[in-house]
Amino acid sequence: MSQHLSLVYSSILFLCIACTAPMPLSVALEQTGLPSVQAVSSPTTPLTLIAFGSCANQSKPQPIWDAINGNRPELFIFMGDNIYGDTEDMALLRARYAQLGRQPGYQRLLAQTPVIATWDDHDYGANDAGAEFAQKTTSKQIFLDFFGEPMNSTRWVQEGGIYAAYQYGPVGKRVQVILLDTRWDRSPLVQVSDADYTERRRQHIGPYTANTDPTAHLLGEAQWQWLAEQLHQPATLRLIVTSVPALQEGTGWENWSNFPAEQQRLATLLKESAVGGLLFLTGDTHRAQFSKRNDMGLYPFWEVNSSGLTENTDWPAPDRSRLGGTFIEDNFGLLRIDWSEADPEITMEIRAVDNDLVLQNTIRLSELQPRP
Repeated sequence: MSQHLSLVYSSILFLCIACTAPMPLSVALEQTGLPSVQAVSSPTTPLTLIAFGSCANQSKPQPIWDAINGNRPELFIFMGDNIYGDTEDMALLRARYAQLGRQPGYQRLLAQTPVIATWDDHDYGANDAGAEFAQKTTSKQIFLDFFGEPMNSTRWVQEGGIYAAYQYGPVGKRVQVILLDTRWDRSPLVQVSDADYTERRRQHIGPYTANTDPTAHLLGEAQWQWLAEQLHQPATLRLIVTSVPALQEGTGWENWSNFPAEQQRLATLLKESAVGGLLFLTGDTHRAQFSKRNDMGLYPFWEVNSSGLTENTDWPAPDRSRLGGTFIEDNFGLLRIDWSEADPEITMEIRAVDNDLVLQNTIRLSELQPRP
C-alpha cells in the first residue's frame, strides 16, 4: 500500500469534451433547482482527470463526495450499485434513486461535472441478479430517467440492456469510455455445495464457481456485436467499465471468471481487434485494488477496482492477479492522463474519504500497445 500523500491541486477550468452522445444528467437537478452541466463540444481539449466509483448506499451519509468534488474531475463514472434498491417494487426503487438525488455532495457533483453510469445488481433490483429478474424493463426505465438519458438515445430501445459508449477529446488524445451491462442477459451463477462454502469462507472465498456450460453468457449477443463495433472506433485510450471485475481470479465472488467461455471470448475479441490503450475500471467488491494479467494476449491488462463509496468489507478476498495491497475503507478512483509527454503518462489512483492517496500505479501509454 502506498504511503498517504497530500497533494495540492491547481484550479481546473472545466470543459466537457466532445462525446458521441449527449451527456446524461440526473433529474435530481430539476428537483433541487441546481444548475446542470451540459456536454460542451470541445474537440481540441483532451480529457485529463476522470473520477469513478461504485457501491453507494443512498440511506447513508455520503461525505466522500467532498473529496471527489474537491478534485474537480472533468468526468465522473458511476460503475454500478449506484443505489441499493433490492426490490421488485418499482415505486420503492424510484424512491431510493431519489434519495441519492437528494445527497448534497452528489448534487454538487452534478452542478459541476458530467456523470455517466452503468448499473450492477443492487440498482438493477436484486442481489446477484441476472437475466431472470422480472422487473428489469421497468428498472431500466427508472435508471435512464434518473440519469437524464436523452429521449433520442439508443439506450431506451436497444436489445441487451443499458450499455453505452462515449468519446472525448481530439484525434491523437481521444478517450473512449465503454460502459458494459453485466446484468441484463447474464446466465445463472453456479454455486458450490454448502460444505465447500463452509470451507471457503475460512479463506474469504465466495460461493460461486465457473459455469462451464458453453452456452452460458455474461453479455447478450446484441451487446457482443455492439462491443466489437465500438472497438473499431478510433481512440487513443479506451476504458472498459464493467460492474464486476474482469481480471480477478479465485475470489469465488461475482466476476468474469465465473463465465470462462465469456472471459475467453472477451480476450479473443480484444486480440483480434488489436486495440491499444485499454484499461478496465470495475466495482462491486467493497474494497479497492489493482489487478494485472499477462496471459490474455496483446499486452499486460490492468484493472482498477474501486468499491465502495459507502460500502466496504474488513476482509479482502483472495485474487491471484492482484497487484499490491487492498484498501478496505470508503474510496473512489481517479485516472490522471498527462498528454504533455511524448509517451503519455497514465496515473491510476485510489483515494480515501479524506482524499488521502492510498493506492497508486503509473504507466505509460506505450505499455498498453499490442506486442509485435
